[in-house]
Amino acid sequence: MPRLSRYLPVLDWGRRYDRRKLGDDAMAAAIVTIMLIPQSLAYALLAGLPPEAGLYASIVPILLYAVFGTSSALAVGPVAVVSLMTAATLGQVTAELDVGYGLAALTLAALSGAMLLAMGLLRLGFLANFLSHPVIAGFITASGLLIAASQLKHVLGIEAEGHTLVELVRSLGAHLGETKPVTLLIGAFALAFLFWVRSGLKPLLLRVGLPEKAAGTLTKAGPVVAVALTTLAAWGFALDESGLAVVGEVPQSLPPLTLPAFAPDLVARLALPALLISIIGFVESISVAQTLAAKARQRVEPDQELIGLGAANIGAAFTGGFPVTGGFSRSVVNYDAGAATPAAGAFTAIGLAVAALVLTPLIAYLPKATLAATIIVAVLSLVDFSILKRSWQYSRADFAAVTATILVTLGFGVEAGVSTGVLLSILIHLYRTAKPHMAVVGQVPGTEHYRNVLRHEVVTDPAVLTVRVDESLYFANARYLEDKIFEHVAKRPELRHVVLMCPAVNEIDLSALESLEAINTRLSDAGVTFHLSEVKGPVMDRLKRSHFLDELTGEVFLSQHQAAQALRDGPVSAAAQ
Repeated sequence: MPRLSRYLPVLDWGRRYDRRKLGDDAMAAAIVTIMLIPQSLAYALLAGLPPEAGLYASIVPILLYAVFGTSSALAVGPVAVVSLMTAATLGQVTAELDVGYGLAALTLAALSGAMLLAMGLLRLGFLANFLSHPVIAGFITASGLLIAASQLKHVLGIEAEGHTLVELVRSLGAHLGETKPVTLLIGAFALAFLFWVRSGLKPLLLRVGLPEKAAGTLTKAGPVVAVALTTLAAWGFALDESGLAVVGEVPQSLPPLTLPAFAPDLVARLALPALLISIIGFVESISVAQTLAAKARQRVEPDQELIGLGAANIGAAFTGGFPVTGGFSRSVVNYDAGAATPAAGAFTAIGLAVAALVLTPLIAYLPKATLAATIIVAVLSLVDFSILKRSWQYSRADFAAVTATILVTLGFGVEAGVSTGVLLSILIHLYRTAKPHMAVVGQVPGTEHYRNVLRHEVVTDPAVLTVRVDESLYFANARYLEDKIFEHVAKRPELRHVVLMCPAVNEIDLSALESLEAINTRLSDAGVTFHLSEVKGPVMDRLKRSHFLDELTGEVFLSQHQAAQALRDGPVSAAAQ
């Protein structure tokens, strides 16, 4: 049972489910359902799909995540960045291949789900660490601007196309004269109302005496009010006859059973975008899940989260949806509303299913301008240019990576932007570890501590050079280690001993081992003895499996202080770990 519950967390938390948790989950689900209805419709619009696809993508995926996921608060469904990436991908693919847009969306979700599921089963959750947080922040900031620009056409009631900011601005400018006044009126009202709700509604509700929690919940439901008011206006004044674009008739049904297409050319064309969507979706989801879990003193399992998100996307592929992941805003609302277990998501799915059956006739007069305004207000909260200032002050390399990611995303589209982000994250890691910090150290007088000679007043022995390396040793920095040691040795002809101090070395790969062997040989030829100190146990275990220790001209010391004493007083028996 423990092994089975690892892959089916529902078997674990389900055994402890009680009436109190049921009440908390049901209340949270009611609040999130109200919030999700306009969000789901809006993100389907952003993905270029019919509005009902947003509802479908928010029902079965949530149910599957409730079974396989480990976060009690994560709310799975369509999100802004993934919807934008979906639209960018499908727009290009359907233009190149003879395939329907909706069918391509199902296939993209299936591929993304299969990749996430495979990564989870192979326990590859650590791969998300290769995307640095500054780069992710830059990508999301640029994506927020792209999404907002892409939705302006709905607010203005004009045609505009493009996958980059330059293309969108040029297209919007070319059609600006075709702006429909009634659409602009509805769109501007929705934008102004939603921006006011974000900043002004909660203080107003607090002033009239509402409890803070209730005021926060009503503020989160602001988009529902905007939807209701503008839909009533469009219906009551027949604004669709004056040129206002509305959602139109939405099927009154539960999610249909659908089948993705697996034609080789389509799969080949969607494979890379599906991988990028999977990575970005997982990074966004796990960040939210871990943040909320820390607040609740719970924990989430990254590998199992991959399985949960994979199952959710596969569910979306077979029920008329498109790629999904855990959303920040709805997850925070779910947490604040008191969700106790993943069952809150299952209850949300039931609420959305009821909405798909009962409420869809009321959506026919919902203005697309209102949905666009909902998207714009939501994504602009993701735009954070302060990351540029913070990264500039802290790390020029991070600043360069963030700036490049933003510019590439805006100038060449989301696929190029996320590819750049992944590549730059890896390159930054390689750059930083390829030239590790290395310090010549000496003894702090009257202590057994050894510190950098450039930072502290220390005592050194002219015949002994102690170099501390502050990074694991592997193929990318092995030659750098050789060069730095020989550079120091060349400057000090009086040297008799070199000690490599290894308190921060957690790994020595084969390339680095060969470099250590080369250092040992060359120092021996120069009449200098090579020693190691403070080698960690696992590293020492691996060194013992090689011939290096047999050929080492010096000793392996348990501590640097022991090494200093031994080399000062003459040969002693050194303790090897």
